[in-house]
Amino acid sequence: MAPVKLLILGAGSRGQSYAAYVRQHPEQARVVGVAEPREFYRQTIAREHSLAPELVFSDWRGALARERFADAVLICTQDADHAAPAIAAAGRGYHILLEKPMAPTEADCRRVVAAVKAANRIFAVCHVLRYTTYTQQFKALVDAGTIGQVVNIQHLEPVGYWHQAHGYVRGNYGNEARSSFMLLAKSCHDLDWILYVMGGRCRKISSFGSLLHFRRECQPAGAADRCLDCSVEPTCPYSAVKIYQGFLRQGHSAWPVDVLTADTTPAGVTKALREGPYGRCVYACDNDVVDHQVVTMQFADGRTASFTMTAFTETTPRRTRAFGTHGSLEGDGKLIRHFDFLTDTWRTIDTDPAWDGSILNGHGGGDVVMISRFLDAVAANDPTLILSGPDQTLESHLMVFAAERARHNGTVEDVTL
Repeated sequence: MAPVKLLILGAGSRGQSYAAYVRQHPEQARVVGVAEPREFYRQTIAREHSLAPELVFSDWRGALARERFADAVLICTQDADHAAPAIAAAGRGYHILLEKPMAPTEADCRRVVAAVKAANRIFAVCHVLRYTTYTQQFKALVDAGTIGQVVNIQHLEPVGYWHQAHGYVRGNYGNEARSSFMLLAKSCHDLDWILYVMGGRCRKISSFGSLLHFRRECQPAGAADRCLDCSVEPTCPYSAVKIYQGFLRQGHSAWPVDVLTADTTPAGVTKALREGPYGRCVYACDNDVVDHQVVTMQFADGRTASFTMTAFTETTPRRTRAFGTHGSLEGDGKLIRHFDFLTDTWRTIDTDPAWDGSILNGHGGGDVVMISRFLDAVAANDPTLILSGPDQTLESHLMVFAAERARHNGTVEDVTL
């Protein structure tokens, strides 16, 4: 089969990562166009993929105004710019890979789903956790009845202290008006994962959480509003100098350092910390998303699940415990431990996700599997290869929106499809 022709909308970290995958797998796909407002990132993809100048755009609208010139689009724009290009791309007849979340509002999510189903296109949302070897083995154990009927799942998303400071305080996802609320921006992955592993419908949901720490009121006495000017900086765990220069000292200049600046030399990073948003004090930003949240879920058959997202951890993989009528499972993204009630014994399953430090190879290898399966699905016109299509994604997104309503209103919310 001929390689799938791709148009990339948004050439930030995710867009660059998918473009890098294509360079490594020319038998599967080739990039034929890009849209990105920032010249450096736009021209990087244009140069590396030898794109014709007329297929290099500063805005996704220009790319989608043309007659269709690719098989599929990869939509890697900011959260607020997901729905409009997805709907436009469906109207142009493109197959679509859409970064999560699908859209920042329930109404826009429903519009996207209606558009792609009407167009009858291959559609995948990047719920990459579904695609990992770890998830597939965890779900296979559950589906095989290894622990009997699952009664309850406990799931933890340990965001990590510096990751929260980077992405959800100083960065692109710290302010709801610019992106979306925290549960949607970061943890729609996790509610989707719980739904996928648990099976069945989630009927009711509640939630509590707040922005507790990363506020002006918590700024230490004598602290400055920029880390480079701050006398408190040497003793602050959230110091931008500590975080980003620390990565450089370890010889690591890719994500998250390359989010700050295209010049990832020590001088370039220092300049970005002096002038850009990532050098701000975490207590003096415009962030408003929560830094901790808990969600409880009741499924249609009475089974339950709980989810905790917290910034205040080391940066470590997600952790899960599943409790069944015949045993239990504990997992950390790599190892799954099974306790059997009948024999009172433990066994350990090593799913061995390798990580080479790149953003594409993150999430336990799920990113690579997901993009590969999407390309195979487009090439074969086979939507069954997609684990996170429109209906599955809408259902888990509706759980997220219901949970956020519950947090704001202090209510138990119904999840209505």
